[in-house]
Amino acid sequence: MSVEPQLTVPDDSPRPAPTDAPAGRAADETLEDYTLRFAPRSYRRWTPMVVATTALGGIAYMADFSIGAGIGLAHGTGNALAAILVAAVVIFITGFPLAYYAARYNIDLDLITRGSGFGYYGSVLTSVIFASFTFIFFALEGSIMAQGLKLGFGLPLWLGYVISTCMVIPLVIYGMKALSKLQVWTTPIWLLLMVGPLLYLVATDPGTVHTFLSYRGAHGDGGINAASVLLGAGVCLSLIAQIGEQVDYLRFMPPKTERNRRSWWTAVVMAGPGWVVLGALKQAIGVFLAVYILSEVGAASATEPIQQFTGAFAAMMPSWLVIPLAVILVVISQIKINVTNAYSGSLAWTNSFTRVTKRYPGRMVFVLANLAFALILMEADMFSFLNTILGFYSNCAIAWIVTVATDIIVNKYLLKLSPQAPEFRRGMLYAVNPVGVVAFTAASGLSIALYFHALGDTLQPYSPVAAAVIAFVLTPLTAVLTKGRFYLRRTTDGIDAPLLDPDGNPSPARYECHVCRQEFERPDLAACHQHAAVICSLCLSTDRTGAHVLPAAPAS
Repeated sequence: MSVEPQLTVPDDSPRPAPTDAPAGRAADETLEDYTLRFAPRSYRRWTPMVVATTALGGIAYMADFSIGAGIGLAHGTGNALAAILVAAVVIFITGFPLAYYAARYNIDLDLITRGSGFGYYGSVLTSVIFASFTFIFFALEGSIMAQGLKLGFGLPLWLGYVISTCMVIPLVIYGMKALSKLQVWTTPIWLLLMVGPLLYLVATDPGTVHTFLSYRGAHGDGGINAASVLLGAGVCLSLIAQIGEQVDYLRFMPPKTERNRRSWWTAVVMAGPGWVVLGALKQAIGVFLAVYILSEVGAASATEPIQQFTGAFAAMMPSWLVIPLAVILVVISQIKINVTNAYSGSLAWTNSFTRVTKRYPGRMVFVLANLAFALILMEADMFSFLNTILGFYSNCAIAWIVTVATDIIVNKYLLKLSPQAPEFRRGMLYAVNPVGVVAFTAASGLSIALYFHALGDTLQPYSPVAAAVIAFVLTPLTAVLTKGRFYLRRTTDGIDAPLLDPDGNPSPARYECHVCRQEFERPDLAACHQHAAVICSLCLSTDRTGAHVLPAAPAS
């Protein structure tokens, strides 16, 4: 039987008190969800397919139907389908390297971002952007559920907002273990209720397909228009940050070996960038159902999923079943996605707060804070100006994701200016890396200016293109100009043991952190500057004096 290596600490080396308070609280809680750190092999007991099913269960949101319907009703079916396709291609390409890094190295998107051009503190900005994504979409899904509760039970919208917010709290508390069970058991029901009405309508009334394909929209002329396509793609691209939520599940993938290689890659592609295939399909279904509702019923609320599925169910079943099934579909979808929104948002807020303040108040504090932000948006009726919010937000999200993806693909693998193995620990990274920060700031700033007509009406539809192109160009350009000097503050973490095992997976060797006295696996530790011992990444993050942080030792 093999014995895991242990670091020997001399008996006369000075030791701190058994547990630093903030670090101790953080260590206790992260034994369940690993909020701020590498997810250890000892915790990742799920098969690749279980992880993939759990991750895909998190994209059961109804917002896609609203987004597709809004674009289709405004610009026509042709422009809407083209916009959906353009956005899906961009999301898939940029999502692949992020999904691979999360699954291979078992870290979330914030930790990936730190070592992919932003630096230890530079990624705080993108964490806040991702946290905003989670409460914006929580509010959107909560609004849709409230519409369903109003239709099914006559509840006022304000009360529906409160119910949709509070009901996810018990599930979010228990992290990945509870979420995996929820997503696996509810996915078959959700798929049946979502796809069934569409197949029935197409099979029994083929004319609905012709009506759908020929719909011109309020502002369309029947043809494909570049400005309309780009405006629609900009709204769809607001979902580009969804890869962050997929990554929150993919970081729990088991090690990749020769035995599980095929299932491992299938799970990574399917649950990583592959989420957008189902997302794009839902957007197209949203256009179809909205056009069907308008042609058959003439409802003004054709962009509301509850109305779309109520109309579809009415064509295929007795009237007494219509509203209950529509409400069940909406409620299942809302729970499946909003537990993910609340969970991922709490991780992002906690990451930012802990790094900036060196304090860890507990993940549940940020679960409640994220839900409070979402509830405020719902009560402000954000559903009525949905596309405006998403169009603006997409510029920031595109700039961020394209910057990180470009750093991984170009700077790490082609130019080799960025270290291939991701680094996230305090002391190993510079506080700010200009490569990602400059590219992201320039891309998001200019694209937002375009979006708000600062450079004229003609260029306004091209804001998402500007965000992607500027981020793609500036990321490698800045890396070349700085010669990659600002990626690593030092090249060794002071522990004489490899970070990776012979298969290239993070090493499972365990050591005890001398601050919190918990055992952690090799990638989550570094040598302590003050003591002849090792310290975990989270205790480094909460070190308010910086006494434990290794000094800078830049590569020559």
